[in-house]
Amino acid sequence: MGDERVHEVVMFELATAGRIVFGDGAIAKLPSIVSSLAGGEARCLFVTGARVERFAHVRQALEGAGIAAVPFAVSGEPTTELAREGTALARRERCSIVVAIGGGSVLDAGKAIAALVTNEGDPLDYLEVIGRGLPLTRAPLPFVAAPTTAGTGSEVTKNAVLADPTQRVKVSLRSDAMLPRVALVDPELTWSVPPAVTASTGLDAITQCLEPFVSSMASPLTDPFCREGMRLGAGALRRAYAKGDDREARRDMALCSVFGGIALANAKLGAVHGFAAPIGGSFESPHGAVCARLLPLVIETNVAALRARAPESPSLARYEEAARIVCGRADAKIEDLIAWGHDIARDLAIPALSTYGMRASDVETIADKAAKASSTKGNPIVLERAELIAILERAL
Repeated sequence: MGDERVHEVVMFELATAGRIVFGDGAIAKLPSIVSSLAGGEARCLFVTGARVERFAHVRQALEGAGIAAVPFAVSGEPTTELAREGTALARRERCSIVVAIGGGSVLDAGKAIAALVTNEGDPLDYLEVIGRGLPLTRAPLPFVAAPTTAGTGSEVTKNAVLADPTQRVKVSLRSDAMLPRVALVDPELTWSVPPAVTASTGLDAITQCLEPFVSSMASPLTDPFCREGMRLGAGALRRAYAKGDDREARRDMALCSVFGGIALANAKLGAVHGFAAPIGGSFESPHGAVCARLLPLVIETNVAALRARAPESPSLARYEEAARIVCGRADAKIEDLIAWGHDIARDLAIPALSTYGMRASDVETIADKAAKASSTKGNPIVLERAELIAILERAL
């Protein structure tokens, strides 16, 4: 099984969705799930991406079961203003449950709305970093998450990432109460995802298995999810990218996403996601592609810092084990893991950060914001400002 006792764990816990329903065709269970949570004549806020018609058959199935489905479309990544709009609509329509079917942005929007409907005030009252960070005092509306991409793991996490354009940053609304009541994971919903989105979301999923594995908060409960998620993701992503209807590859990537979501919700992430928050808030960029570009650079920098300043850190052994899992070789070293990260980013056409408009003049500001990000707190070592800047300069 590898280095099970690398970390000395004093206390740990595991929180995830109340129920996980996984399998091809699982979306057919949605009407019965909604009825069980909110009653047969429920009114649900039906949150989707911009192409609402894509899920007309799902909405019809809900309405055929006597469940009114109030549509709410999410175009792009969710903002504080969009959360306000969705919350107002759900209250106006007297919705008693929120169902979100879509990518990570759609799921995060639905999750945030479900929490804000029952808690008075503005999103900024509850947001981390830029807001007041107040705790939710009332339970959110029941929330059902049905992902259509294999990447963010939002279907099993307790936070919703929102962008605030005025402060050019993405931050989380977070509470244990925000864990979805049901994660409905149907790999068939990911078959139509185009190669570029498959690549960026898939590399995000793998990153979300790797970062919690080397995190300062890794535990015996999250380790198995990380190990299996890395193995599945590394073995399946190229196949899913090349052939979107590869049933086994899509199923493995969906599992990788779920496992990564469970891991990150309980063992934190690291500097890759610490960078991704301010980059995503400042530039219109796919979250997963940003993570993919940064991953091998962050690994290289973390390992150099650990070897120089904390050579006894258990995270070094963790990186060695991750290399063996991802590369699929018993003799793989950390340098092979770094090379794998560069190679797959190249082969899956992951662009440089400058593609999204980021310039050398932005580097210091992004580095300073990344140092304060919630995700960075899970990094296996505190990186110096110069190290953070160097990563970004190389990623341009």
